[in-house]
Amino acid sequence: MNNKEIRELSTEDIKAKLLDVRQELMNLRFQIVTGQLTDTSRFKVARKDIARMETILNERARNEKEGKK
Repeated sequence: MNNKEIRELSTEDIKAKLLDVRQELMNLRFQIVTGQLTDTSRFKVARKDIARMETILNERARNEKEGKK
């Protein structure tokens, strides 16, 4: 997912996707340990997706906090 796609989602949808990607990352870690993972680039992509989603959620939270003051 890119930033534009993530920003179009609602906050609840982003949180749901974030849980899915974290679950995928955990599964990838297990696959790395057991030697089943052949495409290691998926690991890096999942980590970057998590970072993008967390950043956008933090931006939204900060904007809401500043807007209420």
